[in-house]
Amino acid sequence: MSEQIIDNKDCLAPSEIAHEFSDKIMAKKAQLCFKDIMLLAVAAGAFIAFGAHGCLTVMTGTTEALGWGFAKFLGGIIFSSGLMMVALTGAELFTGDILMAFSVFEKKVSILKLFKCWTLVYIGNFIGALVLAMLIFYSGAAHSNNDALGKLALTTAYSKIDLTFLEAFTRGILCNWLVCLAVWMATSSKRVVGKIFAIFFPITTFVASGYEHSVANMFFIPNGIMMKSIPSVVEVSGLTAEQLSRVSWQGFVDNLIPVTLGNIIGAVVFVVLLFWLTYLKKTK
Repeated sequence: MSEQIIDNKDCLAPSEIAHEFSDKIMAKKAQLCFKDIMLLAVAAGAFIAFGAHGCLTVMTGTTEALGWGFAKFLGGIIFSSGLMMVALTGAELFTGDILMAFSVFEKKVSILKLFKCWTLVYIGNFIGALVLAMLIFYSGAAHSNNDALGKLALTTAYSKIDLTFLEAFTRGILCNWLVCLAVWMATSSKRVVGKIFAIFFPITTFVASGYEHSVANMFFIPNGIMMKSIPSVVEVSGLTAEQLSRVSWQGFVDNLIPVTLGNIIGAVVFVVLLFWLTYLKKTK
């Protein structure tokens, strides 16, 4: 769509969004103090975890009743609320903050500052996701519906750990390509409803398609590990002893590494580099 037919009263033109990221949004994020960046990162991890738990809840029993595809669609609808909360509260999410590479390409933020911000946000996201997983677990809401929810949580964690390195890596690329497009489109809108719809469709697409999000997995896999401590959940899960042994912190790390690398590549190559070459570099 050409910039001439975009109503700039309601949204920014594509080239304006690129400048907004490189000159303002990401450059400002890079200047946040330690306290602010950690608090906002913890909040974002919790928000994504809320969406992830809601996703599991609505999918429980839905596959049997309505089919696998529709269950994934419903899960994606609820999961998208996590990124909506992040975007509308100004929380710091690792997968979105990879867009700070715009400012690096424009030499407004150093590579050292980039990696410092990524590291702090990543740690904060993990803390937020883990704290929420523990709160949900001790509330008893993690394995509701006669352990049906617990069964789905445990088998979901196993399915993620069971991915090969290449599968997890490529799904991470596909996931954050869509997540960063959602962030890009939400930034273009000047209205809350526009931001919500811009987030809704790409995020629902990535969840329904089965792609891998590093911060979401900071909830999904620890949540599954906690389910292993409930004998009734283990009994109904249908997993063998060997499969259950793989739902562990080592399995979590083995999944998180390729997914995180894929998330970085998906954002940097297919969003930042693509739009930087199109809208910023050519204007030099």
